Amino acid sequence: MHRRISGGDRLSIANVPTNMLCGLLLLAEQRGVSSDNWFNGLQLSAAQLNDPSARISYRQAIEVIRRALPTFPIDGVGLAMGGNQNGGNFGLLGLAMKTARTFGDAVRIGLDYQRNLGPLMSLALEDGGSDSLAIVATAPDEANDLLQFLCEEMFSSIVMLGRELAGNEFSPLRLELGYPAPACIDQYQALFRCELRFNQPRHALVLEQRWMQLPFASYNPVTSQQALSMCHAQLATLASRGETTAAVERQLRPRLRDNPQMSEIALALHLSERTLRRQLADEETSFSEVHDRVRTERALELLQDPELAVAAIGNQLGFNDAREFRRAFKRWTGQTPSGTRLSPN
Repeated sequence: MHRRISGGDRLSIANVPTNMLCGLLLLAEQRGVSSDNWFNGLQLSAAQLNDPSARISYRQAIEVIRRALPTFPIDGVGLAMGGNQNGGNFGLLGLAMKTARTFGDAVRIGLDYQRNLGPLMSLALEDGGSDSLAIVATAPDEANDLLQFLCEEMFSSIVMLGRELAGNEFSPLRLELGYPAPACIDQYQALFRCELRFNQPRHALVLEQRWMQLPFASYNPVTSQQALSMCHAQLATLASRGETTAAVERQLRPRLRDNPQMSEIALALHLSERTLRRQLADEETSFSEVHDRVRTERALELLQDPELAVAAIGNQLGFNDAREFRRAFKRWTGQTPSGTRLSPN
């Protein structure tokens, strides 16, 4: 049953980027594993996850993972995912970390902007005294059955990125995990190359303090500030939206040129038009509001291309008449398309 999105129902807010699930799909493709049944009934598809603007809820993400893990014929699926990570997989955040002044600065940047990558665990830095510090990971109780996978993926990704930034000799002091030792413990030892402690009261990657002072030869203050500005802008886009709102957005984006109607989107989501209207109202929005917001976002993107005529932009958004598009854009933003294009902001 659909529920109203409230502060207490944060797991149903669609503000999670799809990076994690994209990585899982890539691993499935590499291993010859079918993902056909991972998304049934979740108003999601594998193709939609490749859209960088797509957002899903935490509830949807962990449900996909629950369905996916039994389909893999290997132990340590999280290790297999994380072990393939490099700076490129971290996008703008990876660039910001690589161009930081020191390893410590890179760690703090990663923690400040961790939400940009859609992690399913939250990370915090805890001081362990003069010689060590810990990166501590936590997850909601609703994901307790997935803790092994989530910890494997999170900590192995951190270690692989750490080795790219600091060199292959980088290894943690120890890894503390709150679950029993798994059958694939040899894989843990080979990847982490440190002391392993299981059945611990926390999930933590413990590092020697000396790593934090390591200077980076790749430090570039200009590139670093540019990357940080883009990371900040990216973080600002993670607005709180309900699952149904996000599902409608995913359906609208690739078909804006066709000016889809509510009945068509409801059909694509296997809902009646009445049910869709009610679910959007429960999330304090409407189909027209969502449609206008998606068109506004796309129009602003297209206006960055000075070679693209205003009439052509309107056509891509489903307007056959340029004057109609100009009036709609003025209603959405308070400015004309031409005025927005000329604005320094």
